[in-house]
Amino acid sequence: MAAGPVPPAGWSYDLGDPHLDGAAAALLAALPSAAEILAVGEPTHGEPAFPRLRNRLLESLVAHGFRSVAVESDRVAGLDVDAYVQGGDASPDAVLDAGFSHGMGRLDANRELVTWLRAYNERRPPDERVTFHGFDAPLEMTSAPSPRRHLHHVHAYLSRHLGPDTFRHGRADLDALLGDDERWSDAAAIFDPHRSVGASPEAGALRLIADDLSTILYAEAPALVAASSADEWHRARVHASAAAGLLRYHAQAAEPAPPAVRTSRMLAVRDAWMAQNLLDIRSRERHRGPTLVFAHNRHLQRHRSTWRLADMDLGWSSAGAIVSTLLGPRYAVVVGSLGASDAVGLAEPPAGTFEAALGGRTALVSPAAVPNADGLRSRSDVTPEQGYFPLDTETLAHCDAVLHVGVAGPASPSTTRAPGVRLDLDEVAARILALPEVDMVVATEESGAPAVAWGWRFFYVGPDRRRPFATLGDSDMAGFDEESRLDRPGVFRLNLDLGQREFTRLFGYPPAEFADHRATIDFSVLDEVLPNPLYGAAAWASVLNPGPRSLAEVERLIAYAHTRARERHRRTSDRSS
Repeated sequence: MAAGPVPPAGWSYDLGDPHLDGAAAALLAALPSAAEILAVGEPTHGEPAFPRLRNRLLESLVAHGFRSVAVESDRVAGLDVDAYVQGGDASPDAVLDAGFSHGMGRLDANRELVTWLRAYNERRPPDERVTFHGFDAPLEMTSAPSPRRHLHHVHAYLSRHLGPDTFRHGRADLDALLGDDERWSDAAAIFDPHRSVGASPEAGALRLIADDLSTILYAEAPALVAASSADEWHRARVHASAAAGLLRYHAQAAEPAPPAVRTSRMLAVRDAWMAQNLLDIRSRERHRGPTLVFAHNRHLQRHRSTWRLADMDLGWSSAGAIVSTLLGPRYAVVVGSLGASDAVGLAEPPAGTFEAALGGRTALVSPAAVPNADGLRSRSDVTPEQGYFPLDTETLAHCDAVLHVGVAGPASPSTTRAPGVRLDLDEVAARILALPEVDMVVATEESGAPAVAWGWRFFYVGPDRRRPFATLGDSDMAGFDEESRLDRPGVFRLNLDLGQREFTRLFGYPPAEFADHRATIDFSVLDEVLPNPLYGAAAWASVLNPGPRSLAEVERLIAYAHTRARERHRRTSDRSS
């Protein structure tokens, strides 16, 4: 890693300039010269300033020899993004939709990143181009899919180039063992080990098959690469790794243990998987230049990660802790810090906290430059919904620098609005329709809907019109649905199908217990996410007139419900094909 003169121990560099060339040079000069991975963390996924700063920093780091960027997104999906930025024919929208997990393709900063990478790589030779990687597992926080598509990809690749009868394990064997995909993605399995398929004999057999297929990939690598290409072989290997990782994760989910222990172990499996991906990415990139890695602080920090979640004290070794242990000075980490943010509703930090000491500027700061660090405390004015993990003594002691955003600017229109602003019914509908593959059906007399439902809007993914993932309306249904008092002028209700696990996480009890709680709920309250008065037992939630209190959470839940609907449609399509 190239570096200039070493700055003083207490260095800091304001980031007001739209180009970060000076800041990048100062940062590199302060890091170990052996560093191959520069990990930059964000303290919450909800503040768009951090991915935007990542983009600006990458543009400057490329001038210092960086030739790759890795982000907290599914590694397999990231292969499609890299193909596009290397000049592939896919459309930008398709790449953003399919190439990022966790809904990250909707972020303006990721569109900017992909656009810049493609433009930069154009007319440059392969060894000078910047490659894109995802390094996350194909998981969501509360779900894990079937390994089917990954096993199918590897099996099809081997069959195509070696012949279907030249190795063990037929496609029919795989499908018989895999069974129905819904038993793998069952939301209840994340909370109840007895519902997990991971300890079944079929899952055990599939783990052996995944290992066999990976061994064949290596054993026959000369013939396979000659018959296809090194890139196709690599894609198959990444799929094989994803299949094995999912089977490991499901096996851990099936282990009975106290909730905090079990959840910590599952988080540890995910971060260990992320660490393996990072080490593999560095192996591929080692002759091309250093790698910029971007993810949440809790995945990148050097010390043990902790999290207080739903009355559980969780702890595990992050990917950063693992990689730092194995690579030593070849790993450097910059942790993110946030003062105030409209996007996540984070107020000015209280006096005496680390964030307050860093002030209202946006800057790269040496840990030694934080004033009076020994007398500072972690801020306690944050809520779980903000997703913000404050700076603390341990984080400051184990990082190479801090990327501090003192006061974040207004949120992007595509993510959320500043506090005090409400959306109207048409704006909510427009936001849902802007999501990929969404169609809207309006209940009318011509559609055969009853008169009380006319004007209600139903949102679907795919051609099946039997199961919407969201509905939207501003009228009561007399004798059937009146508790929200939609007869009030300007009042409307958004309803979302969240599934059992997210409903339980949100409200603290499963949908099956909704009837026991409904008497305590005022369904006419505005701007608050509540169980749906009609379909709470079916895991639906609702909100009247989303506004300052609920808007950020509502947008997250819309994205969540949409992702569930798309996965359901994909499973149906896979079974049909």
